[in-house]
Amino acid sequence: MTQEQCTHRNNVQSSEKPQVYKVGIYGWRKRCLYFFVLLLMILILINLALTIWILKVMNFTIDGMGNLRITEKGLKLEGDSEFLQPLYAKEIQSKPGRPLFLQSSRNVSVNIVNSNNQLLTQLVTGSSGFKARGKMFEVKSTSGKLLFSADEQEVVVGAERLRVMGAEGAVFSKSVETPHVRAEPFKELRLESPTRSLLMEAPKGIQILAEAGDIQAICRNELRLESKDGEISLDARRIRLMQLPEGKASTSSSSSGTRQTVYEVCVCPNGRLFLSQAGTGSTCQISNNVCL
Repeated sequence: MTQEQCTHRNNVQSSEKPQVYKVGIYGWRKRCLYFFVLLLMILILINLALTIWILKVMNFTIDGMGNLRITEKGLKLEGDSEFLQPLYAKEIQSKPGRPLFLQSSRNVSVNIVNSNNQLLTQLVTGSSGFKARGKMFEVKSTSGKLLFSADEQEVVVGAERLRVMGAEGAVFSKSVETPHVRAEPFKELRLESPTRSLLMEAPKGIQILAEAGDIQAICRNELRLESKDGEISLDARRIRLMQLPEGKASTSSSSSGTRQTVYEVCVCPNGRLFLSQAGTGSTCQISNNVCL
C-alpha cells in the first residue's frame, strides 16, 4: 500500500463520529416510575400509621389485647365483656373481692350435658322467672347444713323454722307430717279445711296449748271428743256450758212462786246434757223430757 492510500484511510476514519448507546428508562417512563415509587412509599407510611393506631387503640401488649389478658391459668377479662356467641369455659370467676355480673336482654341459661349431648341439668333465669331442671335441688348454708332439698320423692326443709308470710296461709292438698305447729308471737294460729274434714293423728298424743290466749273449736254440725281406752278431763277453775236445754218438770212437782236460779246438770242415756231445776234431791228423772 502506498503512502497516499494510508493517509486517505486515516482521514476517512477520523471524520466518522463514534456511536453512543443509552441504557435505562428515560422520559415519561422515568417520571411514571418515580410517581409509583412515591405513591408506594406514601401507602406504606399510611399502613404503618394505621397499624400503630390500631395497636394503640386495641391496647395490644405482650400479655394480651385490651381488657383481655393471657395468663398461666387462662384468660383474664377486666371490665365489661360482651359475648355474641356461646361461651364454653371450664370455670368462670370474678376478681378476688369483686362481684360477678351476668346480664342478658332475654335470659341466662346454664346447661349441663353428657357425652351424648343429652341435657342433664338446666338453669334458666329470664323475664318470666327462675327455672331449674334436674334430678335434685339443694340449698345449703355456709356451714354445709342442709336448708332445702327437693327431688321426685320428697321435699325437705332443714331450717329450724318454716315461716309462711302469705295472707291466705299455707294450702296442702295432701297430708302434712310435722312435730310442731306454732304461730308467730302475738299472731293467731288457724287450722282450717273449708270444704273437707280436718284430721289430726298422733300415736302418742296431741297437745294443744295456748299460753297467753284462748282456744276456739267451732263447727257447723257436731263436735265430738272421743276417748276409746282412756278418759276426757276438763281441768279448769270454771267450766261453762252455754245454751244447754232446760228440762221441764211436771206441773205437780214444780214449785211456784220464786224464780229458780240454781240448776242441776243431767245426762241422758244417749249422752245429751240438759239442765234441771235443782231441788232437795235430784230432779233429773222429773225433767227428762229433753231426752225423748
